[in-house]
Amino acid sequence: MADPKHSNYHRITQAIEYINLHFKEQPSLDEIACAIGLSPFHFQRLFTEWAGVSPKKFIQYLSIEYAKKLLKKEQSTLLDTAYKAGFSSTSRLHDLFVNIEGMTPGEFKNGGEKLAINYCFAESPFGDLIVASTAKGICHMFFEKDEQHALQNLKQRFPKAQYHQTADKFQQDALSVFQYDLSQLDQIKLHLKGTEFQLNVWGALLRIPMGQLISYGDLAKQIDKPKASRAVGTAISRNPVAFLIPCHRVIQTSGNMGGYMWGNTRKLAINGWEAAKTDISENTPVTNGAHIKNSI
Repeated sequence: MADPKHSNYHRITQAIEYINLHFKEQPSLDEIACAIGLSPFHFQRLFTEWAGVSPKKFIQYLSIEYAKKLLKKEQSTLLDTAYKAGFSSTSRLHDLFVNIEGMTPGEFKNGGEKLAINYCFAESPFGDLIVASTAKGICHMFFEKDEQHALQNLKQRFPKAQYHQTADKFQQDALSVFQYDLSQLDQIKLHLKGTEFQLNVWGALLRIPMGQLISYGDLAKQIDKPKASRAVGTAISRNPVAFLIPCHRVIQTSGNMGGYMWGNTRKLAINGWEAAKTDISENTPVTNGAHIKNSI
């Protein structure tokens, strides 16, 4: 028997793809529901449960004009403020406060030999995923519905590591963000393998507040490499931790969403979901004593 959660996400994906193709026409609830084979009542309820807002409201968040508006409105001043204070301009806490600890060459010579990695499979609003961690933090998180293929990809990154299928606290804290659980944000830690440049790019991604978007060029300026837009794009494509390191928040200067390692529809879904969640909590200030601590 099919898992209803999987079926629901498939229907949401179909709806988002339809909205993305027709958002300029402002499709009605009836039109979207008909396109995915559901009654308007059922679709409205299903979509609102998933996104927290109505389909009509969600269309606004996914529109290209919304992306362009953010790019024009939110320049480096907002990001600089968020970086220094740990808050967005609307006094919302960053969606993530993490301690990045780059792995030493010794830990990864010989393909991660002697490195112990825990992993588990989990569900999210955006599909199934695999999440893995070392004794220091999350080292891998990929969207992947095929568990065997997901584990194979993980083992290709660390072929000589010791693997254990078990859910630990690092993974539980990381997965809590999908429930919008801000109380655990300061507990999330990442243990990453990357070049100094890649770690700098990934660190800059973590400073983009939830609900905000930035262009590749502006991100390059954030790391003081204004002419390195293409290199920034390459570093983003090597991101080993989906969602937690929010490469989905980077779009083209034109306002187009651009590509995404885990699919363009999923990128649209995540950004729309974040914008909806941010809008819902906009008037609810969050306080926390956590800081962004980067040891890059």
